[in-house]
Amino acid sequence: MATFWNKGKKGEKEMSFLEHLEELRWHIIRSILAILVFMILAFIFKNVIFGKIILGPKSPDFITNRLLCQLGDYFNTAALCINTKPLNLINIKMSGQLTTHITVSMVAGLILAFPVILWEFWQFFKPALRPNEARYAQGAVFAASLLFFTGVLFGFFMLAPLSIHFLSSYEISEDVVNQINVRSYIGTLTSICLATGLVFELPIVAFFLTKIGIITPKFMRTYRKHAIVVIFIVSAIITPPDIFSQTLVAIPLLILYEVSILISARVMKQKEKEREEFFNDDETKAETVTS
Repeated sequence: MATFWNKGKKGEKEMSFLEHLEELRWHIIRSILAILVFMILAFIFKNVIFGKIILGPKSPDFITNRLLCQLGDYFNTAALCINTKPLNLINIKMSGQLTTHITVSMVAGLILAFPVILWEFWQFFKPALRPNEARYAQGAVFAASLLFFTGVLFGFFMLAPLSIHFLSSYEISEDVVNQINVRSYIGTLTSICLATGLVFELPIVAFFLTKIGIITPKFMRTYRKHAIVVIFIVSAIITPPDIFSQTLVAIPLLILYEVSILISARVMKQKEKEREEFFNDDETKAETVTS
């Protein structure tokens, strides 16, 4: 690429390749610093991170467990009453609890710094965008952060308790006793939350893929049936193998897919409008030159 986008407020000039790398380096550094700051805060407030958040879904007093149990009492079914027995976790390594503390702090720092990371990368690409594209991209940063945290919360409050109940109570024989390692428990919890957070980014993915011309709303409507199959496969991957959990994940994903179609249609409409304005400007200029 011979030229690069402008940078700077006054006296703008095209940046060289090395200047671009330097600019990108500082955005990456600020992103890493944000992760480190949140990581340190998570490390300090370990009682909140572990006592209230990480170990919360396995407790009978967790809000989802209590509400499902009340719902089970209302419908007179014990199947909805989950995690009624306290789940004891074990640590089998000398430094296991310390390394677990550090690992969880890193994951927490990454999740909490996600909006900052998006913002930094948006600031890097912003000069390359036209004013209307920059406006849409800024909104996309907010929407992506909102969808990500919504997905994480959905995974934490809905999927995690169901997964913990199913996986901790499942047994192949009465002779085999479950003694669950704390690292295994935390790995399951974080993978569920991160997976749902990323999957909930579907509308943002549809926005950018439509922007660059890879997909269209017509394409998404045509392959809706295929998308439903894929959604249920994804739901089966990130949930325990029971129909209730898979359906619980599939429903919001199906809704997000329909929302993505609407977003794609709006982007296409905007692109057609910009194309018409471009051709109208060219015709106006040609008429001016002719006259």
